[in-house]
Amino acid sequence: MKKILITGGAGFIGSHVVRRFVTQYPDYEIYNLDALTYAGNLENIKDIQDSTNYTFLKGDITDKALVDGLFSEYRFDGVIHLAAESHVDRSITNPLAFVTTNVIGTMNLLNAFKSLWAGNWEGKRFYHISTDEVYGTLGAEGLFTETTPYAPNSPYSASKASSDHFVRAYGETYGLPYVITNCSNNYGPNHFPEKLIPLFINNIIENKSLPVYGNGKYTRDWLFVKDHAVAIDIAFHKGKDFETYNIGGFNEWQNIDLVKLLCSIMDKKLNRESGSSEKLITYVTDRPGHDLRYAIDASKIKNELGWEPSVTFEQGLDITVDWFLQNEDWLKNVTSGDYTRYYEMQYTDKQSK
Repeated sequence: MKKILITGGAGFIGSHVVRRFVTQYPDYEIYNLDALTYAGNLENIKDIQDSTNYTFLKGDITDKALVDGLFSEYRFDGVIHLAAESHVDRSITNPLAFVTTNVIGTMNLLNAFKSLWAGNWEGKRFYHISTDEVYGTLGAEGLFTETTPYAPNSPYSASKASSDHFVRAYGETYGLPYVITNCSNNYGPNHFPEKLIPLFINNIIENKSLPVYGNGKYTRDWLFVKDHAVAIDIAFHKGKDFETYNIGGFNEWQNIDLVKLLCSIMDKKLNRESGSSEKLITYVTDRPGHDLRYAIDASKIKNELGWEPSVTFEQGLDITVDWFLQNEDWLKNVTSGDYTRYYEMQYTDKQSK
């Protein structure tokens, strides 16, 4: 029976990946390693917690002794590495935390995997999930491809770029078989409300302001998280060793247009007067080093592995809003404590004059 370690599997994207692998591959033993920091939530995966092929392991990838011990005990055949600090704003406030988790944590996993299987790589794979932000920023035209030079602009993207380079270096130096995917902005159920879409859903429910950075003209490509989980499944099983695949939603939205669409959807679902949620929009001082535009060319994974999104952005956003409205207890449970203090620090007194 193949043993697969998924790191960060109680987080937003990780929970969807864990659920897919546990349910779709009953002949695999799935191990979920998560430190359960503010964004890790066991409620995200409570529906599969009693599955016979599933084991949760509480621990931090920055703990080298712990990681080495787990690899020695369980002898994982594959690693799907999702654990990461991932919020740009937080990386500006505390960049060292991002280096520790995203670089040192990744190194601990690589070293443990290498020590366990060096010279016997048959049937083994290290799958590293990364971001389109490592490519930097685009102008009004063009797309990120797998050969776009790296040009990270935030501490977050710099830490992810560094971890990507180490994964490739271990492939070149030690023959460690890897696959890397770089994805665009994810959205969907179980999303911790610090990112734009879940944050604004929660704020609209609570009739709080919707803080939009700068003029709102920043452009992003959006990827429905369940489609991403399918892409990860396909890339893990069908991708070629030592290859990189970009995963995107084949759509672009300026932030302000997305926010207005979300406001319209929420007004309808909450039976509010049309346009009422838009009145909550507040423009706030832009963050440092804010990349203008990200846009992914995902034709390689489509043409070589047969993956493409199953929903349009409008369809995915509608599904997402419904999930949050139907899971308000989940939302209330996570919007407290550290999150509340962070939110106040990040946005209070930053309204544009």
